[in-house]
Amino acid sequence: MIFRFVIISDEVDNFKREIKIDADNTFYDLFKAIVDCTGFSENEMASFFICDDNWRKEQEITLVEMDTYSDEDPYTMAECVLSDYLEDEKQKMLFVFDYLTERALFIELSEIITGKNLKRPVCTLSMGEAPRQSLNLDEVSSASASLDVDETFFGDEDYNLDELDKEGFDGLDDMEISTEENDLY
Repeated sequence: MIFRFVIISDEVDNFKREIKIDADNTFYDLFKAIVDCTGFSENEMASFFICDDNWRKEQEITLVEMDTYSDEDPYTMAECVLSDYLEDEKQKMLFVFDYLTERALFIELSEIITGKNLKRPVCTLSMGEAPRQSLNLDEVSSASASLDVDETFFGDEDYNLDELDKEGFDGLDDMEISTEENDLY
């Protein structure tokens, strides 16, 4: 059985990759195929996240075993076979390639081809340049500092920033706030 994945980026509009890979390959094999077709370094930390239909992260599969203090067993790419975790077309995944800023590629299992096998993964479509694998700290801080906070940021175009008091919290001046320990329980 062959899985055909479509990979896109929310950073680069014309970026698209398609990878066909045997369902019995591991997530590490898919990782290597993505690295090969994007030009990313394989020496950076990365993870796959199996997602629900709304792209919410569910199961993480890491490149290397992480020290975890949870009761969950760690899942690593080299040990996890694709077909053990993916069974339906339209299954969604994230490929987090930049841990510092949580930047990711969006992956969808677009087709399951039964009755055929592949010896090795193959990139069948390559459009556009891949996003840069990592941003330097100056780019990250300037991007977050330039956040445009206007009335549409708060979801209400009638919202007026001048309505906030100097602390940024409207109406707290009228509240009685107790700091005594007896009042906390």
